[in-house]
Amino acid sequence: EQAIVDIRPDIVLVPGDTNSTLAGALAAAKLHIPVAHLEAGLRSFNRQMPEEINRVLTDHVSALLFCPTETAVTNLHREGLTAGVHEIGDVMYDATLFAAAQARRSRVHERLELTEGAYAIATVHRAENTDRRETLAGIIGFLQEHAREHRIVLPLHPRTRQQIASWQVDTGDLVICEPLGYLDMHRLLQSAAAVYTDSGGLQKEAYFHRVPCVTLRSETEWVETVAAGWNRLWKGPDYAPRREIAAYGDGHAAERTIDVIVTYLECRATAGSAPSS
Repeated sequence: EQAIVDIRPDIVLVPGDTNSTLAGALAAAKLHIPVAHLEAGLRSFNRQMPEEINRVLTDHVSALLFCPTETAVTNLHREGLTAGVHEIGDVMYDATLFAAAQARRSRVHERLELTEGAYAIATVHRAENTDRRETLAGIIGFLQEHAREHRIVLPLHPRTRQQIASWQVDTGDLVICEPLGYLDMHRLLQSAAAVYTDSGGLQKEAYFHRVPCVTLRSETEWVETVAAGWNRLWKGPDYAPRREIAAYGDGHAAERTIDVIVTYLECRATAGSAPSS
């Protein structure tokens, strides 16, 4: 809040669904600074997820809502939010196109002694999966079963590592490593056989690299990936017939976002300078 008071920006742009997303949105809204929410309208419809609360509250205090898909637009309309809603595509696809070109410099395969195409990637970090021993042990057991098909690399989130150690959960033949950097992860995705994750972003990044994904949750906000056969829930039905997904745009979502923001601020400036009647 103090940073907003000191800088006094024309608009505050908040991405995603983290606690800092909501904090930034609330701070700006209370100071009467317009909020723009990137990745607006996503819904898992699970209010037990902290991220779901963050998404809903952030959307409802935002002046501009940048939706990655038509489904996200529909979700907002169902909640009565129609003003300032823009379907711009997915900025994560923009980022993936950049990362794919840069990631070839990574030497992560050599470091982890992996053969391209002969491994899968797994991540587990959400509170719903790490706060109970039975749940975490069940997920690790599921991964171990699939490790019979190919090696599975599991970069451990600090919370997950702590819980595994505290509960003495056997990780078996999983390839355990420290959290990986952005480009290293994209390099692994480029030649992975599969992805197992409870991460929202990694579900999409798996699709962007055309790698099948299993989501380690009971629901997903990225319903397009399931409908198109690139993703499935770990305790749900098998993959749907596979097809391409047009909903995520063409890699120019960031440019559209900037264009909308500039137009919005120009309109505000014009309205503010107009003489009163």
